Amino acid sequence: MKSNLAPLGPKADKDTVRRSNLSLVLRAVRDEAEGEATRAGVAARVGLTRAAVSSLVEQLLDIGFLTESGKTFSGQAGRPGTALKVTRTGPAGLGVEVNIDYVSVCVVDLAGTGRVRLTEHLDNRGAPPAEVLARAAGIAARTLESAREQELFPVGVTLALPGLVSGGAVRQAPNLGWNQVPAGELFAASLAAERPGRAALPVSSENEANLAALAELWFGGLGPIRSFLYLTGEIGVGGALVIDGELLRGAHGFAGEIGHVVADAEGPACRCGSRGCLEQYAGQGALLRAAGIEEPGSGAGVAELERRVGAGDDRAVAAVAEAGRMLGRVLSGAVNLLDPDAVVLGGIYRNLMPWLSPPADEELTGRVVSGLWSPGSGRLRASSVAGDAARGAAALVMTAVLADPVTYAGGRAAS
Repeated sequence: MKSNLAPLGPKADKDTVRRSNLSLVLRAVRDEAEGEATRAGVAARVGLTRAAVSSLVEQLLDIGFLTESGKTFSGQAGRPGTALKVTRTGPAGLGVEVNIDYVSVCVVDLAGTGRVRLTEHLDNRGAPPAEVLARAAGIAARTLESAREQELFPVGVTLALPGLVSGGAVRQAPNLGWNQVPAGELFAASLAAERPGRAALPVSSENEANLAALAELWFGGLGPIRSFLYLTGEIGVGGALVIDGELLRGAHGFAGEIGHVVADAEGPACRCGSRGCLEQYAGQGALLRAAGIEEPGSGAGVAELERRVGAGDDRAVAAVAEAGRMLGRVLSGAVNLLDPDAVVLGGIYRNLMPWLSPPADEELTGRVVSGLWSPGSGRLRASSVAGDAARGAAALVMTAVLADPVTYAGGRAAS
C-alpha cells in the first residue's frame, strides 16, 4: 500500500542536536520570569543534564548571546549559581509598520525589549507605493544608525502592512489604494539606496494586525490566555486570530479580515467594493464623521474624539456607542465560529473602551450561543500598550535568531 505521508527527512546528526539544544537553552534564559536564570534552573526546565547545559551556556557566552553576573541564591542547599541573562547588545530585529497615516519603526533586542522607536505621521493615501516605501526606508535607515549607537545590529526586517499580504506583496490594501504591490522588493531597494556600502538586510512582510496580535501574545498582559481574536482600529479595521499560541493564517494567509465582514448588506459602499462592511461603522473615518469631527490629520481627530467622549458630548458618545454595537454584532459571529477565550481591541479602540465596550458586550451577550459571554466578564478587553505591530514585526525577526543562534553569531556587517 502506498503511503500519502511526507518523508520524515534525514536523521538529526550531533551538530543539529547541539544547535537545537543551544536554542532551547537560550530561550529558557530569555523566558525566565524574573529576568535571571542559573545553569541548574535551566537544566531543570529543559530536561538536560547540568553538565550539558553548562557546555551550552559556555558556547552562548562565547558567541555573545548570554552574559553572566554575580550570584543568585535559590534558598536550597548547594553553591549559589551565576545569574544568566540574554545580552543587551548584538543581534536585533527591525520592524517597520507602514500604515495609512503614519510609519513607525522599532528595534528590539534579543529579550524582545523595544530599544529604539521612530514614528512619523504621514498621509500615505493616494501616494505612489514606491514613494511611501522609500519614505519608510529613510526612517528605517535613521533607526538603524540609532541602533548602532547602542551596539545593536539588526539581522533582518519585517514590514507590517495593512491589507492582504502574501509572498512579500500587498495583494490588496483598499485604504491605501494598493493592488499587487511588491512591497518587500520596493522597500529593500530603497533601504539599500539609503545605506550604500552596507550589506543588504533580508526583508519579509506580514499583515499589520497579525503582527500586533503576536506582540500582544508575546508582550501583553494576557496571562494564560492563548486563544484570542485581536482587532485593531485604525483608519481601517484589522483583525487576527491566535489559536493555542499560534497565528491562524488560513489557506492563503488572509485570515482575520474582519473589517470587511458585512455588518449591514444595505450599508454604505466600502473601498473594498462591498457594502456595509464593519469598517464603515467602526473605522476611524466613520467614527469621526458620526461624531461630527473633521479629521485634521496627524491623529488630531482621534484625540478630539477622545476629548469629546470624555467630556460627555452627546454626539460623540452616541457615535462610539453605535460603533461598539456594530463591533459586537460582527464579533459575535466570529466568537460563535471560533470560540476564543477573549477578544482584544487595540489601536484607537484602546482609549475608547469605557464607552465602546458596554454596547459591544451587550451585543455579544445576546448573540453568543455558548452562554459563556456576559457583560464585565473580562473576555472583551483592551490591548496593552506593548501590543503594536512594529514591535511584533521586530520580534518576529528575532524568532529566527532564537531558533538557531549559531547562524547569527558575530554577524554585524549588514548593519
